[in-house]
Amino acid sequence: MSFKLSRKKQPSLQSFAEEQVLYLTTIGRTTGLPREIEIWFVAFSERLYLFAETGEAAGWVKNIKRNPKVVVRIGNLQINGTARILDRQDDRELWDRVAAIADRKYGWGDGLPVEISPVSSPNTRSDCGIRGSDDC
Repeated sequence: MSFKLSRKKQPSLQSFAEEQVLYLTTIGRTTGLPREIEIWFVAFSERLYLFAETGEAAGWVKNIKRNPKVVVRIGNLQINGTARILDRQDDRELWDRVAAIADRKYGWGDGLPVEISPVSSPNTRSDCGIRGSDDC
């Protein structure tokens, strides 16, 4: 799941904030295979935040705990990222802020927030020949 970067000017994550869903690919904790889900998100400070309705019981959260490397796709944007589960005490202000953004966007901001930080500049899928190709 690695993607080379294009030399083109890359879009800000904030420019995708109005999109309703993203596609998150994690690595299965037992199979080692890519697992993709569709999920609501919010963008804040050039990071993405997802909310696990069932908290740490969610399969994708368990996968992230095992391997925090993820791939996110929003429309034509595809990025490699590192996921981090927010801590209610240590990340209290951030937790409250992104939950409020989600509440305004979806009317729901409950759940366990998970932060996705890009590890490289975003790629647009048109920059890549085959999705997931190392030749991209």
